[in-house]
Amino acid sequence: MKYYLIVGEASGDLHASHLMQSLKEIDKEAEFRFFGGDLMTAVGGTRVKHYRELAYMGFIPVLLHLPTIMKNMRMCQQDITAWQPDCVILVDYPGFNLKIAKYVKSRTDIPVYYYISPKIWAWKEYRIKHIKRDVDELFSILPFEVEFFEGKHHYPIHYVGNPTADEVRAWKEKKGKWKEESGKREENTQRPVIALLAGSRKQEIKDNLPAMLEAAKAYEKDYRIVVAGAPAIAPDYYRPFMIGSHAEIVFDKTYELLSQSHAALVTSGTATLETCLFQVPQVVCYETPLPWLLGYLRRHFIKVKYVSLVNLVANREVVPELVAETFSVDHIRKELGRILEGPARETMLEGYEDVRRRLGDQKAPDNAARMIIQLLTNHKKSV
Repeated sequence: MKYYLIVGEASGDLHASHLMQSLKEIDKEAEFRFFGGDLMTAVGGTRVKHYRELAYMGFIPVLLHLPTIMKNMRMCQQDITAWQPDCVILVDYPGFNLKIAKYVKSRTDIPVYYYISPKIWAWKEYRIKHIKRDVDELFSILPFEVEFFEGKHHYPIHYVGNPTADEVRAWKEKKGKWKEESGKREENTQRPVIALLAGSRKQEIKDNLPAMLEAAKAYEKDYRIVVAGAPAIAPDYYRPFMIGSHAEIVFDKTYELLSQSHAALVTSGTATLETCLFQVPQVVCYETPLPWLLGYLRRHFIKVKYVSLVNLVANREVVPELVAETFSVDHIRKELGRILEGPARETMLEGYEDVRRRLGDQKAPDNAARMIIQLLTNHKKSV
């Protein structure tokens, strides 16, 4: 069968590549065409556009690049119509993907499946109307979403397990070799590591990394400070932020880094869950250009109490979140000190076990692939 996939960022590329691999294992004649990245390309198929040409974050960048975004959307719509896949699989990235879903649903008979559902429980809940209208099946990777979609909005979904948990488990089984590689620097390997994960987009890095580096300076004597470079960001982008710091930087080694880390400063996102699953105590840091506005929105419009996936899955505060008005170098430094040793560290690690239990041990891409193929088989029989 023919599968058309659309992702808009690095995490989507990772998750979609695993789903493609699972689909190939069941459907030996699977053909792929996609808006995606290098990992999806490695699985096979035709890449129409790299996600780096799609990823714009924030109101101003989106506004400035609106002609390009619209051009890419038209290209995607026309390409789907011309290729006539058996289904379209959307992966997160709702601003773009929900518009594609609307087009496909209104112009074709192609089923639309959503893998990694839009986080409308946090923001833009009105999108449930679009999902109900334009998405045939939704596959969730967060257990608390079942109650939101099914209990609150009466829209049945499939919880298939969490791919991040799958990926961390798989990596641990292979046991990475970063420790041996970095062991060449004997003087550094004697000190424990504090990891800095400042996000996967330029704006996130610009907003968060300087404060993270400044806060971590207080611990440079006793700890190695190591920045996890984002895969889609060039090393040159990081250099101005690293001036005056003794921190190191590694690229494409986030799991290796976390496996060796004693603590971490993490920008909200999938990285908070990865850090949890590697059992690394963390402080969640998320700066915004207008902190007072975000604070107001959190109090009056944003529907959830937490920004980190760790706390959302646990439904309680397991990790401290320094967001909007609470984000500052002093607060980051203080919270980091609390989790390096002592009772706060142990309490957090206990909370991590609760998160792991809630996520379960299902293999998300395998489950989703089986369901998608069964749904397509049934669809073909009914046509």
